[in-house]
Amino acid sequence: MRNKAFWNSLIGALWLLLAVAVWLALPKAGKSQSGRLLARLRTQGFVRVGYADEAPFAYIDPRTGQLTGESPTVLRIVMKKLGVPHVRGVLTQFGSLIPGLEAHRFDIIAAGMYITPARAKEILFSNPTFGIGDGLVVREGNPLHLHSYRDIARKPTVRLGIVAGAQEYHYALESGIKSNAIDVYPSAAAALAAVESGRIDAYAGTALTVRRLVRLAHNADITVARPFTNPVIHGAVVKGYGAFGFRKSNKGLCLAVDRVLSGFVGSPEHLALVKPFGFTASDMPGDVTANKLESLPR
Repeated sequence: MRNKAFWNSLIGALWLLLAVAVWLALPKAGKSQSGRLLARLRTQGFVRVGYADEAPFAYIDPRTGQLTGESPTVLRIVMKKLGVPHVRGVLTQFGSLIPGLEAHRFDIIAAGMYITPARAKEILFSNPTFGIGDGLVVREGNPLHLHSYRDIARKPTVRLGIVAGAQEYHYALESGIKSNAIDVYPSAAAALAAVESGRIDAYAGTALTVRRLVRLAHNADITVARPFTNPVIHGAVVKGYGAFGFRKSNKGLCLAVDRVLSGFVGSPEHLALVKPFGFTASDMPGDVTANKLESLPR
């Protein structure tokens, strides 16, 4: 009986030790998940990034066939500093970027995606790499005198085009534009074509996007609305702050990217890198962080 009691006590103690060891290991496993991802990326030598075809943020250069734009170009520098030499693009529609990230089709969103509280509930954001306002593509001469979202709201017959999943949809609704006056398109190019054909009266996008689209279109029938007044929401003039997106489980990778960005964004090297895409020192985010933007009321 004594031997049986001894062995029962020993087995019980061993089970207790095993349970404690498993409990202690669980937090370490969670913390190391992001570290394992970065290690895997270093080993394979590349990272897959999701992007939507929207210049100047992310697009294929027609001359070289290579992924370019502000977001993947900056990310290449960042990832090289982290020991990952190559960036491979995975094309998707803008509205499918977050689902694609969560489905592990790619590991980072590099599309100039704006940081918003709603998106921050689904994914992690790095600190921003730029901060810019919006603009409108309209018909030449701007016959409807559209210079803001408010102007469109005051004219209920005006039809506005917006890219699916873009923050401009939110700006339009907050400015008083009815949802049934908004047409949603899969890409900026499709929205521009709708203005050209007369299906819609204006397309709202980032100031850089609309300027570039009109410049490259070589169509005398369309123009950029000048001037344009950015929306005021909750008492503040709205600017869009673009950043890289990560899965919630990859906080370590996000923090590693932030450490590189902190000494890079706004530097002479960075400004020279993004100048070809239309970005200037006035488009830098300054001291705005992802945490500040994620806590804004929406």
